[in-house]
Formats: sequence, structure tokens, C-alpha cells
Amino acid sequence: MKRLLWIDISKGLAILFVAYFHFFSTYFQHGVLPPPDWSNVAASALTLLRLAWFKISGLGFHAVGVFIILSGWTLMQSTVRRAEKGEIAWGAWYWARFTRLYPMYWVAHLVYLVSPFVARLEPVDDRIILSLLGLRFIDIEMNFMYLNAAWWYFSMLIQFFAIFPLLFWTARRVGPWWFLFIGCAAGFFARYVLLVLWPQNGLWVTRRFRSLSITGICARDNRWQCGIRNHPRAWNGSFFAARDS
Repeated sequence: MKRLLWIDISKGLAILFVAYFHFFSTYFQHGVLPPPDWSNVAASALTLLRLAWFKISGLGFHAVGVFIILSGWTLMQSTVRRAEKGEIAWGAWYWARFTRLYPMYWVAHLVYLVSPFVARLEPVDDRIILSLLGLRFIDIEMNFMYLNAAWWYFSMLIQFFAIFPLLFWTARRVGPWWFLFIGCAAGFFARYVLLVLWPQNGLWVTRRFRSLSITGICARDNRWQCGIRNHPRAWNGSFFAARDS
């Protein structure tokens, strides 16, 4: 399989940006920038650079969306190639992904339990069962942030994989432009429902906007390639990916 090197590089940069963003956010819980100094040209230039660095660093959370879109792009691409060779055995497809994901996820729990360098802010209780299963969205106020808040991502992945065959079928059935339209409409509708019609706990809002996430239609020649994430800031990337392929 020919790899798209720019996607691998972009995903790596997105991961680094996310890690840097968390460091940046943690530091500014306790640190502050020096006061602006406009007394001379050199001091003014340094002040401007410092402010620009501060603003750009604060955008690091967008790298999560970038990584999700690119992951959906590559997942759909590989699935389309498999479909071209014959019928997809979805049972084997699920098994391959879950056997790759769950062992690493459980190792992360093991590291948490035995490492002396982890901040344990909550007791290890029966909630760890739901965490090990990846079902952190059940009783979300109690489990979403349990033990390690970053593990929400795994819960998002298994929800996405659960609905991926439906997304794949829809994308192949309606084509890229209708699929893009449906994704955008679903995103706006989800926001309207969760923020206006049926206001939800902020954790649900965050969770749904991430977990209604990604897919793509892969193409070469007469096919298309795009990633969909139900978040308006990500749809432009989906459109350009589809248009340029």
C-alpha cells in the first residue's frame, strides 16, 4: 500500500502540538507573561513576538481535530481499497481494530496503577471497570474524567468504529458532495439540539462534538477523498480534501 507521507507527517506534528499545548496550558495556570514593554523598538518587537507566541500556542487544541480528520481519511482510504478487492468481512474488520486498540489501552491503565510518577487524584474503585471497557460516557459526570481525562479519546474511537460501516455505506451510496452536506447538516443540528433545544452537561457537548466525528470517501480517478468531523471548523478541511483529490 502506498502511504501518503504528508498525512503521516501532519499527524505527527498534530500530536506534538497537542502535547505542547498541554504543557503550555499547565504552565500558565501558575505563570504569567511579563508586562508589555513599548519603551523602544527592541522591547516592542519582543513584546509583539511574545503576544503572538501566546496566541498561537493557545490554538493547540485545534490539533486534536486535525488528527481526527486525518485519521478518518486514512481509515476510509484503507477500507475502500479493501472493498475494491471483494466483500468486507466486518466482523474481522472490528476484531482487527479492537485487538490492536484495547491491549495498548489496558497497558495505559497498568502504567497508571503501578507508576510512582502519576498523580492519583481519585480513588481506584468500581468505575475502573467502565474505564477498562472504554465506556467512559456512561454516567458521564462521574466517569468522563476518571483517572486520566485524556482517555476520553479511546471512548470516542470505539463509538466511531461502531458506526463506521454505516458511514462507509452512506458515503459510497450518496457520493462525496451529498455526504459532505449530510455531515455539515448533522453537525449544525447536533449543536442546536445540545446547546439550545435540549441543553446538556458540558461534558456531553464536548463528547458528542468529538464522537460524531470522522469518515472519508477515498478516491483516485473517479473516487473522492475527504474527512468529515461534525464540527464546523473542520468542514472546510473536508471540502478541500475532497475537491483536491
